[in-house]
Amino acid sequence: MPDTKENQLSYPQHKSQKNGCGFPIAKIGVIFSIATGAAIGLVIDVFNTHDIQLARKLYQFLKPGDVLLGDRAFCAYADLIKIKNLGCDGLFRKHQSRKTQMRGGKIVGNCDKLVKWYKPKKCPKGLTQNEFNELPPTLIVREIYYYIFIPGFRTKQVSLITTLLDENEYSTVDVVRLYDERWSVEVNLKHLKTTLGMDVLRGKTPSLARKEIWAFLIAYNLLRTLIFSSANSSFQVSPLKLSLQGTRHHFNNFIPKLLNTSEQARDIIYQTLLKILIHKEIPQRPGRCEPRVRKRRPKAYPLMQKTRRQYHVDLKSA
Repeated sequence: MPDTKENQLSYPQHKSQKNGCGFPIAKIGVIFSIATGAAIGLVIDVFNTHDIQLARKLYQFLKPGDVLLGDRAFCAYADLIKIKNLGCDGLFRKHQSRKTQMRGGKIVGNCDKLVKWYKPKKCPKGLTQNEFNELPPTLIVREIYYYIFIPGFRTKQVSLITTLLDENEYSTVDVVRLYDERWSVEVNLKHLKTTLGMDVLRGKTPSLARKEIWAFLIAYNLLRTLIFSSANSSFQVSPLKLSLQGTRHHFNNFIPKLLNTSEQARDIIYQTLLKILIHKEIPQRPGRCEPRVRKRRPKAYPLMQKTRRQYHVDLKSA
């Protein structure tokens, strides 16, 4: 966002950057629906906020019966208890600090067992002493570990932790397939920041910057609504398989026609738009891997090391 005093006070730049050489930066946390791809809830905080603190603010958007997916940053004892108390369940990748014990626990399937977690001895950061005292001494969780044999993948072994304990209702394969859908969150965030252009904000005050973020979220959910309506009109394709970028392009082309027509004709044009969006299906490419490289070369200019005013003084005195 623009480098103004108001933005710097509310969302300060990274501590490693010199004054006048960086930009205010905010951090967001979003809950997406795995069924429709729509954004359910969003919170905004300063950049140095830990991911799990953002997640605890997002719990207010959960409803009983929901299953929350997340990576290893959210797999904490206190948070699993919090999610269970809300009537929900969680499925996370196990944190790397917890070792996988091949022995112990109740085996319920191949590479699938029930284990007992114990309450931490010290109060973790982010919890008050009263919240820590209310935690139960133990928690039964289900641990599933499996191996990945796909050339090009960095990850070779994955350990999952979930509160879905019934192996008859939630089989090992179903749980693994469910966690595989978690990657759609990264794609949805990429759509928000890159496809819609939310990575660089223009608001010169914190309130305008927050309004701009919410405006992007409304636009994103509008596109998801069009995708969901288009998929439901045919019942032949899943809404998650339709292209959001293609939907955005077609919708932009239809906006002038929707604005400059009668109400009766507008409904006909809208139905035509939905029929066109059905053909923007994305092919399924499981196991796809891409190199972590950039084709576009960076500019040859050096990075800014001092304030612009100091640069002006140096140029005039040269």
